[in-house]
Amino acid sequence: MIKGTSKTETVIDAANQTLGRIASRAAHYLIGKHRVGYTPAKPPYEIVKIINAAKLNLTPRKLKWKIYYRYTGFPGGLKRETMESLWRRKPEEVIRRAVSGMLPKNRLRKKRLKKLKIEI
Repeated sequence: MIKGTSKTETVIDAANQTLGRIASRAAHYLIGKHRVGYTPAKPPYEIVKIINAAKLNLTPRKLKWKIYYRYTGFPGGLKRETMESLWRRKPEEVIRRAVSGMLPKNRLRKKRLKKLKIEI
């Protein structure tokens, strides 16, 4: 940590809001674009807390048709899961994946995602 920097916490209420709007707002704060001295290469100092994640507004069509893929590395190891089943199992993971997709694909991505706290 660099001395002289202050860590702040931003709270975002997800009740009755869409997934994309919450994710883009969280990504904006995690990147640090709201700060006056924004530098793309600096690690994050902002902690983003999303509350009421279970009250998020999701459309029925998105729940059925959105599919998350992961690959185990073995032949025939492509696993797929619908948003609906992932939402029932882990609602915070749906939000985390949406925010992750909106962050820049670079070395700071993991550090920024560690600063994301989601409360159901």
